Amino acid sequence: MVMHPILSPVISLVAGILILIFPAILNYIIAIYLIIIGLTGLIAGIGS
Repeated sequence: MVMHPILSPVISLVAGILILIFPAILNYIIAIYLIIIGLTGLIAGIGS
């Protein structure tokens, strides 16, 4: 599985906007982002 090249910047942009609007959810946004990146890396590694 190859992650679409536009997916990571879009996720980062959305996370940045949410952090500006709701700074209290910074930890959750970072945690969710890291989990998604980790899972996609694992899935890509298993599929190859």
